[in-house]
Amino acid sequence: MVCAVLTLFQYMVLSPSCSFIAGDHGAWEVTSVAPVAGECLEPTPYMDIRNGYVTRLPVDFNWLLRGVTSNQRYVNNAEQACLMTAQPQLGRPHATCAALIPVKKNETWWAMTQEDRREIFEEKSKHIATGLKYLPAIARKLHHSRDLGEPFDFLTWFEYGPEDSVAFEELVASLRESEEWKYVEREVDVRLKRTSGMRMDS
Repeated sequence: MVCAVLTLFQYMVLSPSCSFIAGDHGAWEVTSVAPVAGECLEPTPYMDIRNGYVTRLPVDFNWLLRGVTSNQRYVNNAEQACLMTAQPQLGRPHATCAALIPVKKNETWWAMTQEDRREIFEEKSKHIATGLKYLPAIARKLHHSRDLGEPFDFLTWFEYGPEDSVAFEELVASLRESEEWKYVEREVDVRLKRTSGMRMDS
């Protein structure tokens, strides 16, 4: 048990972490919180994003989601090279629209081998290929939460300009129609717009 706790602590400390905190104030105004599958999150007017692992929910905030960035999963060398070339940085001045999409997959997904998950993720669902079509218009950052004991497995943060709103809707619709999404048991779609000069560059 002690080893397990130390491993989790090392994972949180050594991996770049991020905390999404929803409440009555923040750098992002929340325009909608909608359930896609399973239980929704509590509606909230604002959200703050803080680099690092926030250990407890601050006063006057509604909910807290945390994740860490890690190595790319389910990608081959060619796909990795394409992503590194095309993926823009977060915090671009014109990208005033954003979405936070937390996802939890079912136990059937996690019982599969890495190879079987890769086959569904890309060979059948074209997750990477679909995402590449919308770069560099839509910036994306994935945070892993499953190993932290969080309520979701993944937290995906997107930023884009208002002129790319239709493209973003196309992107999420394509992903939700794929084979991979049959294994999603909980998903919430949080939409936001920037209210300050905040940047998320970690």
